[in-house]
Amino acid sequence: MGILSWIIFGLIAGIIAKWLMPGRDGGGFIITIILGIIGAVVGGYISTFFGYGRVDGFNFGSFVVAVIGAIVVLWIYRLVRR
Repeated sequence: MGILSWIIFGLIAGIIAKWLMPGRDGGGFIITIILGIIGAVVGGYISTFFGYGRVDGFNFGSFVVAVIGAIVVLWIYRLVRR
C-alpha cells in the first residue's frame, strides 16, 4: 500500500477511535492521523501476535484491527499526557 493509503486508513481509524473514546486531547487533525497510523500498526502487530493472521489490504478485519489498535494507542497517549 502506498503511504497515502495508510494516511487515509489511519485517519479514519483515528477518528473512529476518538469517537469511541471521547475526551479532551491535545493536538488536532495531525495527532489524529499519527495516532491512527500508529494504531493500525500496533493493532496489526497485536493481532498477528495472538494468531489472528496477516493483516493486509483494505478489508473489514483489517479495519477493526486498526480501530482497536488506535483505541489502545489513544489510551496510552492519554496516560502519558497526564
